[in-house]
Amino acid sequence: MSRVIVMEHPLIQHKIGYIRRCETGTKDFRQTISEIAMLICYEATRDLPLSEVEIETPICKTTVKELKGKKMAIVPILRAGLGMVDGMLSMIPAAKIGHIGLYRDPVTYKPVEYYCKLPADCDEREVFVVDPMLATGGSCVAAIDMLKAKGCKNIHFMCIIAAPEGVKALQEAHPDVDIYIGALDEKLNDHNYIVPGLGDAGDRIFGTK
Repeated sequence: MSRVIVMEHPLIQHKIGYIRRCETGTKDFRQTISEIAMLICYEATRDLPLSEVEIETPICKTTVKELKGKKMAIVPILRAGLGMVDGMLSMIPAAKIGHIGLYRDPVTYKPVEYYCKLPADCDEREVFVVDPMLATGGSCVAAIDMLKAKGCKNIHFMCIIAAPEGVKALQEAHPDVDIYIGALDEKLNDHNYIVPGLGDAGDRIFGTK
């Protein structure tokens, strides 16, 4: 079964508390989402393998550590996942970016695909799927299904807020995918929104509501 890592860092908890507030405007919401993504990325990349290489400093030769040839990709689930990309890139600037477009059918609440564009060598990369909200789990399960169909094997999922129902659905569908969560909330309401949550992340990032 996959690991579920809920962040306990005080900075992450403070920033999540800030974006939950109704009065937090679009500019501050967008910036703080990016900052939280950067901090979660720091935790999610903790186990990346290292190798030793010899270099020369201005003083002498020495041995240092560097990432062991791991190529990475960031795959946001459109559109809210875009809000996490810049924060991730500030930590892993060499990563390539893919995009998966899914929307939730307003009647069935099932994910519907409308776009998929991935790096050509995505199957050789460590892939970080990002979406601020893990509610029912439908979108992230569908996105990871698409990645696996393209041959991707090393997949991680990162979100800022999750509901227990979504975590359960993702673990059952993809027990090999580790899940990194900023805050684990109480439940879903009758409209499948996370409670207490923060509302619609996409609308709040892009100011469309």
